[in-house]
Amino acid sequence: MHDDRLQMVYPFAALVGQEPMKQALLCAVINPSLHGVLIRGERGTAKSTAARAMARLLPTQQVVRGCRFGCDPASPACPDCCGAIAAHESLEAVGRRVPFVCLPVSATEDRVVGTLDLEQAVLKGRQRFSPGVLAEANRGVLYIDEVNLLPDHVMDLLLDAAAMGVNLVERESITFSHPSRFLLVGTMNPEEGELRPQLTDRFDLSLVVGGEREVEKRRTILKRRLAYEADPVGFVADWREAEEALADQVVRARRRLGSVEIPDWVIDELCRTSNDLAVDGHRAELAALKAVGALAALEDRPVDEVMVARAVELAYTHRLRRRPFEEESDGAEKLQHVIERLRESSPATQTSRRASPGLPPGKKKD
Repeated sequence: MHDDRLQMVYPFAALVGQEPMKQALLCAVINPSLHGVLIRGERGTAKSTAARAMARLLPTQQVVRGCRFGCDPASPACPDCCGAIAAHESLEAVGRRVPFVCLPVSATEDRVVGTLDLEQAVLKGRQRFSPGVLAEANRGVLYIDEVNLLPDHVMDLLLDAAAMGVNLVERESITFSHPSRFLLVGTMNPEEGELRPQLTDRFDLSLVVGGEREVEKRRTILKRRLAYEADPVGFVADWREAEEALADQVVRARRRLGSVEIPDWVIDELCRTSNDLAVDGHRAELAALKAVGALAALEDRPVDEVMVARAVELAYTHRLRRRPFEEESDGAEKLQHVIERLRESSPATQTSRRASPGLPPGKKKD
């Protein structure tokens, strides 16, 4: 269902800490070719809040008036719009906010993919299709809380549609397809069970979040949350300027994305990392490469080692091989070494060290 409470949703700009989570979500909205973000962590760490808030940063989009699938007027792709064009009918464009669709873990397969009326098709030769969640989420965000509790066969359907950009419904000898391009965001608490590795791998970016440990940050979180609960309208209004500035930054980053130059050393680094960590396939380095470009576009500066380190952490952590009955992969330590080496080799880090000669890492001048 569509979330009608988005108007008063907690502002993304007001979130305290949780930088990796915010960066992963921003990367995904900047580069639509990133297939999904999986956020794992303990309860009460703003996972759902961040996902909902992220949708508010997306600019309005043009759709064909009355289209059940929210087709882009510039490139309509659903059977309804294509049929109208074939009949020389005009398509009227209207604006809408990007849909944010929540999928309950109890959703059935028919609720997800939609249903075909076989009687109409067989007796009258007409296809009557009742759209499902995948139609509602086309060109928007599909959010699943407790994604680890979703039945595996339903999860497979979602991931296939997200990867192909098409929802194909087959019943007996009758088929129906429609565009289904969306950003998939899943949140989960690992204490309630894990996703199968085959499913986890299909999310391009993943991260683990925890509660903030700095007292000052925890104090700020409490104050902001209490202010929001006391007066949601006023709180959102107070943060409107910062929220609009961040939304503008996202729009500019989307425009810059195509002109971001990825140096060859980045590609070489990612290929070596994949080999060293023995990850399966090529999804990890592809996801990291896309995340690097999104970070560079977001920050409007050339790619550097710190960006690569952040992208590697988001794209590789959930793809490390694990031995049976082990909670942590034997490649976790290797991955951490790669991330630390990249950060240490950053020109900014080296410049900072040259400015404070003789001081060990983490030591400040008096």
